[in-house]
Amino acid sequence: MNARNFGDNDEEDFRVVSGILRLSTKYLIDSLRAKALAHLSIAWPSNLKAWDLREDFPLRFENEGRSRASPYRYPHPYSVISLARQVNAPSLLPSAFYDLSRYSFAQIFDATEDDPLYAPPPLNALDLQRLCLGKEASQHAITTLIQSVGSGQSIRHPQQHLLGNSHFRRSSSGSVCVSAAACRKDFIELVDLATQHYLFDRERGCYDPLYVAEELGQLKSAEFSECKSCAKSLESWAAREREKIWKMIPLWFRLENGGDVLPLRK
Repeated sequence: MNARNFGDNDEEDFRVVSGILRLSTKYLIDSLRAKALAHLSIAWPSNLKAWDLREDFPLRFENEGRSRASPYRYPHPYSVISLARQVNAPSLLPSAFYDLSRYSFAQIFDATEDDPLYAPPPLNALDLQRLCLGKEASQHAITTLIQSVGSGQSIRHPQQHLLGNSHFRRSSSGSVCVSAAACRKDFIELVDLATQHYLFDRERGCYDPLYVAEELGQLKSAEFSECKSCAKSLESWAAREREKIWKMIPLWFRLENGGDVLPLRK
C-alpha cells in the first residue's frame, strides 16, 4: 500500500499501517515512517482539536449509512500502546492511554474472546500501573468538574463580588447576570443532574472527563436560557476546562517523558 493511499484508521487499516511503520522503523526509511505516524496521529492525536475531530468521525461514518465490520470504529488502544512502544512513537501514547481509561475495569480485565472489546493484554506492569493511576485521576477530574459548577467557579469573574452561594453578578464574559436567583437555582439543579447522570447512573461520562466537560458546558443553553450571560459563561468555562484536562493527560498517566520512567510519589 502506498503511504498516500492509507485508509480511514479503522482496525483493518491499522493492521496495514502498523506493519509499514514497523518495517520503516527497522530499515530506517524515515520518510515512510513519518507518513505512517502522521496517518496514525489522525486517530491518536496530540492536540484537543484533532481529538474532537477523531471523536466526531465515527458518528459521521454512521450517519452516512456506511457499514462497519466491527461496532468499534478504531483499533483497541492496547494495540496502539504496544505499537508505540515497539517503534518508539511516544506521541501516540497519551490519547491511547486516555481512550483505554474510558473502558471499565471489567472490560479491560474480564473481556472474553466473544466480546468485541476483547484484546490480549500486551501492557507491561509499569503501563498497567500508569493506566490505573491515570484512570483514577480522570475520574477525580469528573467529580471536580461537577463541584466547580456547584461552587460557581464556572461563572466566576475575578473582579466581581459574590451574590451568595458563590454566584456572581457578572459572568466571565463581562455581561451582567439578569436573573441571579433563577441562575443560582439552575446551577444547583445542574449539579444534581450531572451527579445523577455521570456518577450514580454510571453512564459513558463517568469515565470520560473531556466528554463530561463538554456536556456540562451545554446544559444551560444560551439559546433557551433566560440568562444568556451565564449560559455563555458556562460554555466558555467548559472550553477552558477541556483544554486543561487535555494538558493534564500526560501527567495523569505518567507520560511526561514518553513514559520511559514512572515517577515515584513524594
